[in-house]
Formats: sequence, structure tokens, C-alpha cells
Amino acid sequence: MTALGLGLMAQLGLTLATIIVAFSVPARARSLASGISCALTSTAGALTGALALAGWHGSLSIPFALSADPVELAPTQLGGLFMLMASIVGILVSIYGIGYAHGATASPMSWAALAVFLVGMQLVPAAADAVSFLLMWEVMALGSTVLLLTEHVRRHEVNSAVVWYSAMSQVSFLLILAGFAVLATSAGSTSFAEMRILESDSWAASIAVVLLVLGFGSKAGLVPLNVWLPRAHPQAPSHISAAMSAAMVSMGVYGVLLVCVQLLPSGPPWWGALIMVLGGVSAVYGIVQASVNSRLKVLLAHSTTENMGLVFLAIGASMLLRAYHADTTADATLLAALLLTLSHALFKTTLFLGAGAIQHATGETNLDRLGGLLKRMPWTAASFGVAALAAAALPVTSGFVAEWTLLQSLIHGSGIKGTPVALALVVAMPLGVAVVALTAGMALLTFVKAFGIAFLARPRSAEAAAAAEVPASMRIALVVGALGILTVGILPGPIAEALASTVPANRSPTVRTVGAGGISIPGIGVLLDPATLVVLAALLLVPTLIIVRLNSRRHPIRVSALPWGGGGSRARPRMQYTATSYAEPLVRVFDDVLKPTRDVQVTHLGESRYLIERLQVNQRVTDVIETRLYRPVLNGAQRFGKFARHAQNGSIHRYLTYSFVTLLIVLVVVAL
Repeated sequence: MTALGLGLMAQLGLTLATIIVAFSVPARARSLASGISCALTSTAGALTGALALAGWHGSLSIPFALSADPVELAPTQLGGLFMLMASIVGILVSIYGIGYAHGATASPMSWAALAVFLVGMQLVPAAADAVSFLLMWEVMALGSTVLLLTEHVRRHEVNSAVVWYSAMSQVSFLLILAGFAVLATSAGSTSFAEMRILESDSWAASIAVVLLVLGFGSKAGLVPLNVWLPRAHPQAPSHISAAMSAAMVSMGVYGVLLVCVQLLPSGPPWWGALIMVLGGVSAVYGIVQASVNSRLKVLLAHSTTENMGLVFLAIGASMLLRAYHADTTADATLLAALLLTLSHALFKTTLFLGAGAIQHATGETNLDRLGGLLKRMPWTAASFGVAALAAAALPVTSGFVAEWTLLQSLIHGSGIKGTPVALALVVAMPLGVAVVALTAGMALLTFVKAFGIAFLARPRSAEAAAAAEVPASMRIALVVGALGILTVGILPGPIAEALASTVPANRSPTVRTVGAGGISIPGIGVLLDPATLVVLAALLLVPTLIIVRLNSRRHPIRVSALPWGGGGSRARPRMQYTATSYAEPLVRVFDDVLKPTRDVQVTHLGESRYLIERLQVNQRVTDVIETRLYRPVLNGAQRFGKFARHAQNGSIHRYLTYSFVTLLIVLVVVAL
């Protein structure tokens, strides 16, 4: 057996060992033992993914007791990349869970479900055929559903979230099943290797692509199939939210790349346009919802929709460019999609783990009740701050490198000339640039709000004032995640070369490492060397700081009580900006899209019509897609159910009539 096969077998063996440990170790040591075991499972997955990414070949066949084909696992380089990303996230959440898990979160079932969830995510990209893929997909969905149920006894909101999540998971599964069924019927086999010989311009291929894109888009959280994200993430334990948002949604990206890049690489232009539109709409809608939300985990959930929207925008743009034979720019855009996916996995893990640390220390995730956590939780603040910079695409982070690459490729794509169909690119690429620019600006506002309101100023509640730093295992996971973000942001060249190798050789973008780890894409003439910029900035900044420090010692500043309090020495916490007030201008700008509901209650002083004793303003922003699209459908289904209840009234005569009418219909159909 090859090293790759041994790695796959080690993942399965360690998962079984983790389940045994979870149910056999005493409660006082369960989190430590199970967390270490889960981390080892993910480490085996990371090593296996790294081998596949490096070009190693191997497989593992798992036979069934029943008369069915065995499960075939044989990761490609692209699959190895996503295995590696999912495994890195798994290591971080496992270490974090050691200190975070308590109560129901530390139960044997929770740790066993986490092991199943992690191995399911790691093996989805390893599947070599459609049946194995769907089986691993359901293992992933089952593990995440059980984890989402962790606190259903203590919080009734969990039950509603699980219903939505389970329903959308099954919708995703059915769409993917139907899409693969169409491909398997046309190819005469469920093997991905056999599906590669299909003609991309056939009707069967187009139907399959539409079904698969919708199915994978549902798991990735694209509009309008994103309603489960803002419901599920706030109710799940924070390290589970991190795994779902950072790794599980990436499996949707892998599925689209598998179909549109590996299985059917030469599709018509409208495939790319469809994916590009879905991605652009999702990116804008997600960041608008995130920018006005004051609940931290809901904000991060909507941000996931925005990030995945940008990834799908990049994939669609790459397909559109390739359909018009702009191969060099298409390669660069595909590289941007991979960089965006990797960056999202790193910073969204850190952000959700940071939100969990805040909740662990204060019991709160409502930004309006936080504040002043910078001095009380410095490690959490620093890690969350780095991740927020990446989410806002600021230097020198992974988010900046990814969005910079996407912008460069879109800008060069809009300038392609000399073909009769260049008009489509001239229209589509500038619109893509506009979407990236809009989302980047609003992401900056969103994460300035998230970090500033949570960590700066003064505490807005007693819980925030009494906060303390989280346990060591949680801090380690946060710091490692932040370091990963900075590593990709400062040394993108070698990482980009590794990402470029995950697609077939004739589609690999020409990427070079320049300078001290910078990235160069000669085909479109772009160059970025963050490490050199950091060194130059340090050469300018360090002397300045030394001079300022020396002058401050010579001329110390004496601070005394400010008699007028103009600098805020007497300001109360309620006089500060809250997340709601900070986002109020955006709510008014996007009023027609968000449709907020406001309730103003005025209590007058005594009998006076002019003196006000109390003024209370309540504002609620709901998910417009849920209220305007899903709610009418659900209400209609409920009305149909009530009607159907009357049709089943227990009358044997009515049931015989139903049977007779059904028989007549069948006979007519057969006769025709």
C-alpha cells in the first residue's frame, strides 16, 4: 500500500479511536483526551493532503458487506489541497475545543460527532467516484447536524436552527445526487475518471452543471440558499461554527471546481456567467447584511456568504474568460479563487474562535453589550484583529493578497480585444471589479465595527467589565490561526505556486516566487512582494518609534484631571457608539433592500407633552430572502397540509374513491 493509502487508513483508524476515547475516558479528562485524538486525526489528514498536493498517487478501497461497489478514495492534487485546508481547520478547532468544551459541549456524543464531522470533511475531496463522494458528503452532514444539536435542551432556538439546517442540507444533497445521476447516466459510470470524457456542450452536461452548482452553492451559502447560515452558526458551539464556516462551506467550492474545472472544463460561456452572477449577488447581499448586524456570530455568518460569493465570482470569471480563449487571464482568476478559499479558511476560523473566546469570557456575543476587552483579553484581541484585517482585505494579510490577485485578473480581463465576443468580457469584468470594490469597502466598515465596538472604548455591561483571558489551548489555536493569516499575506509566492499545481497542467497559471517570497504572474504583468514592503516599512518605522520614545523620556507628558471632561474622562459607556448606532447610516442607505422594522417608545415626564423621561428605540433587520421567499412557500405548504388533513377524514368510502380515481388515471396514462 502506498503512503497515500496508509494516510487515508490512518484517518479512519484514528477516527474510530477518537470515538472509543470519547465514550470510555472519564468526564474530567474527556475533553483533553478527545481533543488530542481529534487533532491527531486531522494531522493525519493534513499529511495525507500534503502528499496528494505534492503529486503523490495512491488509493484506498473500502468494501461493503452488501453486494455493492466499494468506497474508493484516491485524492488528486486539487482534492489534496482541500483535504489539507479542512485538516488544518480541524487541528485548530480540536485544540481550541479542549479549553472551550464544557457541559453538553464536552459530552461523549459531541466529541464523537466532531470526529465524524472532521473525517467526513477530509474525505469528501478524496472520493474517486460519485457514490463515494455522496457517502462522505452525508457523513459530513450527519456529524455537523449532531453537533448543532449539542445545546438543544438549554436553548429552544437550537431546534429551529437544526430544522432549517437539515432541510437545506437535504436540498443540497438531492440537487447534487440529481446532477451526478445525469452525468453518470451519460457516461455509463459513476467514476469521475469516466465522466471526464463527456462532451461539455451537451444538454445533459448543462442540466447537470446547473443542478450541481445549485447543490454545492447551497452548502457554500450562496444566495438564495444561504438562509441556514445566520440561523445555524449562532446556535452551534463556536469551534463547530468555525469548522462549518471555514471548512465545510469550502467543500461547496471544491465541488464546483471538480465539476467545472476537472470533469467538464470546456463549457459554454453562460456557465461562467451564471456562476459569476450567483457569486456577485451573494457577495453584495452578504456584506450588506453583515454590515448592519450587531450579533457577532450572525455578522460572521453573513460575512461567509460574502466571502463565498467572491470565490464563486472568481470561478465564474475564470470560466467565462476561458470560454473566450483568454487562457492566461483565466488562469490568474482561477488562482485568485484558490487564494480566496485558503484565506477564508484561515481568517474565518480565527474570527469564529475569537467570537467563541468572547462568549466564553463574557457570555455575550451582542456587540452592543461588549467593549473594553482589549486590555482584559489581549491575546484574543490581537488574533481577532489580525483576522479582521484579513476579512477587510488589508495588507499584510492573506485577504489582501487574494483580493488583489482577483482585482488584477478582472481588470486585465476587461481589456481583452480582438475577438467578436469581447463585448461580454467588457461588460462582465468591470461589473466584477465593482462588486469586489464595493464588498471590500463595506467589509472594512463591518470589521472596524466588530473589532472597535467589542475591544475598544469602555465596557457596556458588567459581564464585559469582568472578562478575563481564555484558557491556554484556546489562545494557542487563536494565535496559530493569526500567524497563518500573516504567513500567507507576507509570503504568498510559494503558497501560490502550490495552489497553481492543483489544476491540470495545461490550465496551471504561470506563477513565480520573487524577492523575499512575493508573487509574480508574468502572463498579466503583475507583481506583489509584501515581505520587502514590510522590511522597508520597518526601516522607516523603527527609527521613528525610537526617536519618539527618547523624546517622551526627556519631556514626559503629565496627565491631570480634565476639568471640562472634553476628552471623555467623564463619559459614560452609554454615551459611546454601539454597533447599532454605528451601522445606522448604512441601514438608511440600504433601507429598500433590508426593510428594517423600527419601534419607538416615548415615556413623557408626568403630564408634560415636551419633557421626556425615557426614549426607547428598537430596530430589527431580518433576512429579506427568508421573509420574502421562503416564508410564503412555507406558509403555502402549511395551508396545503391543513387542506390535506381534511381529505384524510377516516371515511372508507372516500378512500375507495381515491383508489378508483388513481386507477383510472394510471390506465389512461398507460393507454396513451
